[in-house]
Amino acid sequence: MTATVIVADDDAAIRIVVRQGLVRAGYQVLLAETAAALRALVAAGKGDMVITDVMLPDGNGLELIPALIAMRPGLRVVVISAQNTLSTAVRATEQGAFDYLPKPFDLNELVKTVGDALASSSLDASDAPGELGSGESPLVGRSPAMQEVYRLIARVVPNDLTVMVLGESGTGKELVARAIHDLGPRRAAPFVALNMAAIPRELIESELFGHERGAFTGAASRASGKFEQAQGGTLFLDEIGDMPLEAQTRLLRVLQTGEFTTVGGTRSQRANVRIITATNQNLLALTEAGRFREDLYYRLNVVPLELPPLRARKEDVPVLARHFLALAAEAGLPRKMLDAGALAVLQAHGWPGNVRELENLMRRLAVLERGDTIGAAALTAVLGPAVRAAPPPATGADDLASAAAQHIDRYFAGFGNALPPEGVYDRLLAEVERPLIRACLAATEGNQLKAARLLGINRNTLRKKLGELGIDAVPRRSV
Repeated sequence: MTATVIVADDDAAIRIVVRQGLVRAGYQVLLAETAAALRALVAAGKGDMVITDVMLPDGNGLELIPALIAMRPGLRVVVISAQNTLSTAVRATEQGAFDYLPKPFDLNELVKTVGDALASSSLDASDAPGELGSGESPLVGRSPAMQEVYRLIARVVPNDLTVMVLGESGTGKELVARAIHDLGPRRAAPFVALNMAAIPRELIESELFGHERGAFTGAASRASGKFEQAQGGTLFLDEIGDMPLEAQTRLLRVLQTGEFTTVGGTRSQRANVRIITATNQNLLALTEAGRFREDLYYRLNVVPLELPPLRARKEDVPVLARHFLALAAEAGLPRKMLDAGALAVLQAHGWPGNVRELENLMRRLAVLERGDTIGAAALTAVLGPAVRAAPPPATGADDLASAAAQHIDRYFAGFGNALPPEGVYDRLLAEVERPLIRACLAATEGNQLKAARLLGINRNTLRKKLGELGIDAVPRRSV
């Protein structure tokens, strides 16, 4: 039997496009222009699922979801909205939505989401959404790249799945981990962070699991570890790629059994924590090199969440810059504003240090700039040669090599006299690999066999890379 989808949106153009796309995919469509019309259709038993905008002429689509599900338990609701914030995505999940798509959305993705919703089993009472919290997130930005991040965060917030946050240094990986914790059911318990790269290798196990008195030289008294400190809450393991192999073995054991023992101890303790990890390294390459356990990698990489570099979300730079200036003012620094010229300079910058570089720059300017308004000249003086015009479109191998050389130079320059974190080779190759695979998929309209031939690899290798890199194989058409 053909499934029927109710589409509720006060924008006639969107209703028409969505209807045409769903009909082409083989679905029947019922249209509703108001919240009242949507409620009436659902109450009458019409439709197998619902697609609704947040803003309807006579009500809020999000607030209507619990009533719709109460009338029809198990009804799947997909939310579409131009209010492209993390709070909207999380609230949609909180209210019981199956998924959330920001406008403008990809029509193929919407059709796929409808299929997934209809294919999924009905919700049991035990699957009903819990309270996710209502606080504002520290994550800022409404670019398409950040919308994908918000959607994934909204999906993982209500559960305890292990999340691995991927991204370059300075992209805000710990902020994402904190957002997942603060919006989820464990928010009343501790959030404990541990940076593996900052702990001496011989002390990592003690830091994680604690130690008993006399367990090693210098252990004068018992000390609790991060697992014990985070009980009931979230343990964030940053720079997980720097964890030594012996500690990896113990961590794997904890994930398998749900229990741990202190160093020098014999009594097992329950590990009631949610694990979130982060890395800017290619862990799969580390497993192939024998530096990271493959079984641990797959235990930690249950949900990979990739943060885009700032250069991939340039439209967020102005709002981020103003946000950081406002935070600086709240911290007691002079209040400053940016003029149009300054914003243009900011958007032309390559941002090798990502969001962290932008935040530090705004704080520096809040202190150093004498006037109330920051202009282009002040920014150029501080950024110096890092400000460049966008390179011309690549037309051949020489242009690509030149563009790559410029990008690498900017990346190293962002660390000043210091060296970047280890793993530069894998990290930079991954940056090229993702857009190349996406371009080949787009050119072949999502045909993985043709894309694999175009890339010169076999189809199984392509599928493996799609999973590793978190790439959606569906070609995009926005509406």
